[in-house]
Parts: sequence; C-alpha cells; structure tokens
Amino acid sequence: MLQRCLDLLAPALERPGAVVVDCTLGLGGHSEALLTRFPEAHLIGLDRDKEALRLSGERLAPYGDRATLVHAIYADLAEVLDSLGIPAVQGILFDLGVSSMQLDEADRGFAYAQDAPLDMRMDQTTGISAAEVLNTYAPGELVRILRQYGEEKQAKRIVSAIVREREKEPFSNSARLVELIRDALPQAAKRTGGNPAKRTFQALRIEVNGELSGLEKAIPAAVDRIAVGGRIAVLSYHSLEDRLVKQVFAAGATSTAPPGLPVVPEKYQPKLKLLTRGAELPTEEEIAENRRAAPARFRGVERIREARL
Repeated sequence: MLQRCLDLLAPALERPGAVVVDCTLGLGGHSEALLTRFPEAHLIGLDRDKEALRLSGERLAPYGDRATLVHAIYADLAEVLDSLGIPAVQGILFDLGVSSMQLDEADRGFAYAQDAPLDMRMDQTTGISAAEVLNTYAPGELVRILRQYGEEKQAKRIVSAIVREREKEPFSNSARLVELIRDALPQAAKRTGGNPAKRTFQALRIEVNGELSGLEKAIPAAVDRIAVGGRIAVLSYHSLEDRLVKQVFAAGATSTAPPGLPVVPEKYQPKLKLLTRGAELPTEEEIAENRRAAPARFRGVERIREARL
C-alpha cells in the first residue's frame, strides 16, 4: 500500500521545507520512495534496530543530508524532534509490525516456519528475549499475554504445556515451541487460522518489544507534533494496533463540546480530519505481489486546527 501512503501524504509534503518522519524505517523502502516523490522534503527516519539503520543508511546515502537517521523507537518521537529542534512536521508515516528483514533473518527468531533461537528483540542490544519470557514469567502472566496480545483462545492450554515443559528443560529455540503448540491444541483449533503458532509468536513479539505500550505513546505524540495541514499515515497489521490508532484518530476528529450548544467554540472543535473511511484494505493485486500485505489496515488523518485552547 506504499502508493496509497504517498498519495495521502502528498498534499502536505509537496511544499519547500517540508519535514516527514518515517517512524519505522526498516530497510528504507518507504523512506526512499518519500525522498524520491517529494524532492523538496527532508526525512527523519527512526528505527530501534541498528542493523536496519546501517542497511537503510547505505540505501539512502545518495540523498545526502536530506535524510537524518536516528536510533530510536517510535515511542520517543517527541524527544527525537526536540533534540533536533523541530517543533512540528508536515508528514508522519508508521508501518507497524515486524519488518521483512527481521522475518527473513532466521537467527532473530520472529518466524515460526523455521527453527531459530527464541530472541524476537527488534533491538538486540537491550531488553529480554522471548525465551526469557517463556522461561521466567508466571503462568498467569503468560496467559494474559497470549490472550491480550495474541487473541489466543487456547491460552490456558498452551501455557499449561509451556510450564510443564520448561520445568524439564528451558526453552531456547522456536521449533520446540511450535511443536508444543501443535500438540497442545485440539484438532478443531488447528484446522482454522493458518499456523497454530502464529498467535503465540505474535503475542511474544509484542511483549518482548513493548509494541502496544510504545504505540499508545507514539500515536498521540504524532498528533501533537503534526503541523496544521500536515498528515499522518498508519499501516497496521493486527486488530490491536488498528484499534488503538482508530481510537486516537476518532477522538481527535470529534467535537468535545457539551451537547446542545447552538454555536461550538473553537476550543471544542475537532483538530483532525479523517482521510480514510474506516480502515482501507490492500487490493488483491497488492496481496498477490506481497502476501505479507494481506492483514494490512491503512488509516490517515490531517491536522486541521492548532491545539485546543
């Protein structure tokens, strides 16, 4: 859905001096497209993965000082802009979830289709691994994570098996966890929804990287730092992310005036305008070209007023 992102951001970025933030730099594909499409714009790219920063830095080198790359998580958006002396920007892009590079590198442990160390850290210089979560968290906490972050209906059954097996030997690799999940689930649960380990791996990844707590901070910060006339585009890949984005955008696009006022004062009027009708889905052609785009949900907003008085 890259083209849709570019088209939505275009009215805000087709002006001299425009600044756009790619909050999820990855390998720099979106950033390269932004710099090419909007030759007057300056890009700030954030990523917590140092290897991604190195590779994207090589990719974006031809654009010289038009690109500023920062080792940071999107939750630190406001702090990064403060450190650069930038009070407001004209465009912000989020492409959430795990990057293709991380999925394709077996030793990162994100993919359930191949055996690998259970790491799942997007920034491998800090934090705890997925193996540590599995081996040390209390059973009740593991159940909560699988239910809340993976929307796994069989969380209790899976966690019971995990606790039983970790007492014999701590978890270290993904293949053992995938096999355990297959054995733990009833036949009916294994016949729907793709790989039965998918939801557990998603839940562990979100927990290890603090993705939802980071997003809870990042989306409001983006709304706060986007200039009037500026636009925010978000691609999310599971319902928890999309729900959070939807709630923040909807709140910003809603009047806060008490009911019954004949004239709504400006301080109560919406500060955002929704640019998408609900969440837009990828086309069949996009999914055929990249099957990982299938769960994508796209939302966009424009800032139409300054902060409420």
